[in-house]
Amino acid sequence: MKLKIKHLLRDLDLILITSQKTAEREIKSEMLSRPGVELAGFLEFFDNDRLVLIGSKESHFMNLLPFDIRRQRIEDIMAKNPPGILFSVNVDVEEWMIELGEKYHVAILKGKVRTTPLNGMLYQYLRDKLAPRKSVHGVLMDIHGMGTLITGKSGIGKSETALELIKRGHILVSDDRVDIYEAAPGLLVGHAPQILERYIEVRGIGIVDVVKMFGAGAFRESKKLRLVVELEHWKKDKQYDRLGTQSETVKFFNTEITKVTIPVLPGRNVATLVETAALNQKLKYLGYNASEELMEAVAKRAKGIRGEEDEDA
Repeated sequence: MKLKIKHLLRDLDLILITSQKTAEREIKSEMLSRPGVELAGFLEFFDNDRLVLIGSKESHFMNLLPFDIRRQRIEDIMAKNPPGILFSVNVDVEEWMIELGEKYHVAILKGKVRTTPLNGMLYQYLRDKLAPRKSVHGVLMDIHGMGTLITGKSGIGKSETALELIKRGHILVSDDRVDIYEAAPGLLVGHAPQILERYIEVRGIGIVDVVKMFGAGAFRESKKLRLVVELEHWKKDKQYDRLGTQSETVKFFNTEITKVTIPVLPGRNVATLVETAALNQKLKYLGYNASEELMEAVAKRAKGIRGEEDEDA
């Protein structure tokens, strides 16, 4: 995805001080540059793909320098051609800085909040927009708060299952193609490509707009991914896990999440099975595992340890 300065202006309510043509500058890095040693004159490792953020601390340091040196340091940074320099709300942007921005075609921006919240807001925004993405064929649903990715071969019934889940009050995130990125270590987020947002394709019916058909609450833009449910045709010779004691995972980037395989047969209510898998995984996240509890009860019975129900009998 190409991210330009004008997108930051629109989405983060920033102020552009230089001319409108600098808003076309492209940001290529998800990381920010907070100049420290650069203001002291050391620019050897300066990354010119990053947006530069100057807050109160950097501003106070610059004001300790003689004017000619201060101006030269800022010009040296702009000569490296970063896409833009953003100043926090309490930092004054001097006229000579704007002139240098125009000279080197570097956007000069002003935020409306202090440095720390501005830094956090920018980092999250850039990470969401520029983090590496992986496209997966499947359907992403929000089922009782659990981001559940339904995968399987074409024609297995993923979209039909999603449609049934939407009718039950669950929420569609993406159908057919899901774009996944790692927002932080251990945190995967999935969303739909913009052109596919809120649409679902059902064979024999065609394209369905879930917002128009089921209301605005039937769609959300993104969701944290917590579970993968793979649908597959029943294989007679395959041994399926009947107790839920076998843990299977799938890895995206550096993060592994739980995967459940559900065999599909005529007469099986796949939507109910997917819904149950999501709820069961949610219980596991909350610290309860039904299969482990059953195994412990069986083990105690085998050792002759009677439970409360046995004693009541």
